[in-house]
Amino acid sequence: MASASAARAYAVAVVREEWETPFRRAPEGALVDLRLVVSELVSNAVRHGGGLTGFEARPEAVGVRVVVRDASDRVPDAVTSPGPFPEGEAHLERAAPGGYGWPLIHRLARDIHVERLPEGGKAVSALIPLTSSRED
Repeated sequence: MASASAARAYAVAVVREEWETPFRRAPEGALVDLRLVVSELVSNAVRHGGGLTGFEARPEAVGVRVVVRDASDRVPDAVTSPGPFPEGEAHLERAAPGGYGWPLIHRLARDIHVERLPEGGKAVSALIPLTSSRED
């Protein structure tokens, strides 16, 4: 996978070809969530993880699990606590830009895991629900 765009397209193709049936369709809102989570995870791997080293998307009963691998052993700072979205104008005083991705991932995905890999680097996996019964 060379880019976030390619990863998004691949993940949606997995939904269309492997998860959906004539009797089960993914709601458009769930596909938007899938695209956002994939974009954030891949962008984080490129920006903070030393580069994307692997991407997979596989269907599960209630959605699609995405796994993003990168070259860094460093676990996201907020892995144990996604933290709140900044409110009001407080975010304008931040020293560094960004910081919205991890809370967004936690809001839209479930069953999120970060694993250091024996060969180096890490894998971040997340289940993105595609059923209409997902929590909001």
